[in-house]
Amino acid sequence: MQTTGTTEDRAPLTRRELVVLAHLSDDVTLDDVARELFVSRNTVKTQVRSVYRKLGISTRAEAVVHARRLGLREDG
Repeated sequence: MQTTGTTEDRAPLTRRELVVLAHLSDDVTLDDVARELFVSRNTVKTQVRSVYRKLGISTRAEAVVHARRLGLREDG
């Protein structure tokens, strides 16, 4: 997937997708995120795929960078 596009021409992230994005980091599993959010792993997996598609990214590292840019994460 291409990572250089802007999100302006894509659907905006939902509130829940923003929450999931904020919980992603290199050292957590989807199971960890699911437990934290009180949902199933499959729900998180679906939301992560949607976030990736909407942001035009394909890796967790890219997702973490986007989360920082959006002010959802302050670490690293």
